[in-house]
Amino acid sequence: MLLAIDIGNTNTSFAVFKEAEIIASWRTHTDSQRTADDYAVWLKSLFTLKNLGFNTITAVVIASVVPETDYAFKCLVRQYFHQEPLYATAENLGIIIDLPNKAEVGADRLVNAVAAVAHYGAPAIIIDFGTATTFDVVNEKGHYAGGAIAPGLNLSLEALYHHAAKLPKVSIVRPTRVLGTSTVTAMQSGLYWGYIGLVEGLLKNLLLECFSGTTTTIITTGGLGSLFHKDLPLVTAHDTDLTLKGLYYFFKKVEGKT
Repeated sequence: MLLAIDIGNTNTSFAVFKEAEIIASWRTHTDSQRTADDYAVWLKSLFTLKNLGFNTITAVVIASVVPETDYAFKCLVRQYFHQEPLYATAENLGIIIDLPNKAEVGADRLVNAVAAVAHYGAPAIIIDFGTATTFDVVNEKGHYAGGAIAPGLNLSLEALYHHAAKLPKVSIVRPTRVLGTSTVTAMQSGLYWGYIGLVEGLLKNLLLECFSGTTTTIITTGGLGSLFHKDLPLVTAHDTDLTLKGLYYFFKKVEGKT
């Protein structure tokens, strides 16, 4: 079985694949101070609850945008799973990147592109609602063509709370009305419906600029993707596990070459 690990700026996700099916998955806060032993103790109990053992894992694949965690995860995989971790990079993902500096693209964005092509086909736009909200474009040839990066909703919320003395910290919800009748509901409306406007605006311009009306698959993913996708009529599909699936497809490509 394959263990896939997606290390993001805010959260780290783990998934165990049996063939192409995710049979167990977990998420924890990303912490660069956490040791391999900490992760092992935490994972051991979760594996046990699913009637799994570390010895059932025959390969480990990782996508990371937090280099400070590399040492801990390499130690975790080597010491407890007795495997050599396979890291997804621009060089080994097997997707053509039509950018002048290929190395600067985050591994998670490229893995999402791999999953989109394998699972949904090209062309496609992937919107990942994470710490930052990223828009990634895969062209008609299946090449990674670039994208856009906007501040994530939680970052926007934190900015309001920390830099406006009289504004409280509010929960992120979908208000039924745009018009707020209190400070809290006004903030919630601005955050949610304002963010819908940001996403729709960027998406429409990307479609116009890159595809000129060509039918394009649009996929949302990420922690807050499930909150927004129903109010984005251009979205084709929401896939919570897109990045983890991309790691699976990446591993299968590498496995096929060995």
